[in-house]
Amino acid sequence: MAINYTWDVNTCDVYPTKSGKSNVVNSVHWVLTATDDVNNDSDGKPQTARYYGQEHLDTSDLSNFTNWSSLDAAKVQGWVEASMGSDKVTDLKRGLDAQIAKKITPSRVIKTLG
Repeated sequence: MAINYTWDVNTCDVYPTKSGKSNVVNSVHWVLTATDDVNNDSDGKPQTARYYGQEHLDTSDLSNFTNWSSLDAAKVQGWVEASMGSDKVTDLKRGLDAQIAKKITPSRVIKTLG
């Protein structure tokens, strides 16, 4: 099973102003999607699983502030992953892997008589 992970971190909560800075990102609404590019579902589409969440960022030190106009998804994703810590990110990915594995090999299914 080859699983790829993608982050959607495009929606942010910001302080309009804080410590003389504008549009200070303080929280990121994220979606982490896992896609199995080997095992397709019955419709021929890749198996996927998703987690949704919100990560609050530490804004107590703005010495490395990045202007809103200079932000991109890669930068914000880095903030989210750093705030979560590598153990949590790894746990999220393992959970998504387990969801996909259950889809591929379910432990039970529902059937209807006649």
